[in-house]
Amino acid sequence: MEKQILALIQKIRPALQADGGDVEFVSFDEKTGIVKVKLQGACAGCPMATMTIKNGIEAYLKESIPQVTAVERV
Repeated sequence: MEKQILALIQKIRPALQADGGDVEFVSFDEKTGIVKVKLQGACAGCPMATMTIKNGIEAYLKESIPQVTAVERV
């Protein structure tokens, strides 16, 4: 499962990097379906970071991997 998540995050990263940011996969809890990520660069302090995670990363992962229930920032 983690390999699938990592592959999808790799597809998202170029869009974030284009704006000076990045995302790093931290963990996946198979019991809860929660993916934890760390935003870096410009994304780390961006006021839109929550929207990026929920409307971007979380939506994409949930659509692609039904076992993912949420994405949380650490």
